[in-house]
Amino acid sequence: MADAASLKDLQGQVDEWIRDVGVRYYCELTNTAILAEEVGEVSRLMARLYGDQSFKAGHEKGLADVAEELSDVLFVVICLANQTGIDLQEAFDLAMDKRTQRDRERHASNPKLKS
Repeated sequence: MADAASLKDLQGQVDEWIRDVGVRYYCELTNTAILAEEVGEVSRLMARLYGDQSFKAGHEKGLADVAEELSDVLFVVICLANQTGIDLQEAFDLAMDKRTQRDRERHASNPKLKS
């Protein structure tokens, strides 16, 4: 099995794909609208797979479809990061540090999270 790609690697792969296949990035506003659409597709699947909604007859989906939609979300997030000059690895690391500092005690003492 190959080593997992870092966020920096993924940003490079997407940028290369855009240059070689995609011609150019869509503008940031268009990509933001596409991101909302892709997140909506994830939400729709989750509501039907794990929530109270059901699929229409003959339109059943599964986890492979959720994986595909999540990867679409990731692709668009990476596009937005690339075109705005954001290093996702650095941003993710900062966000994890922030969450760890902010939430360590709060989650540990939350009775709703106890099993």
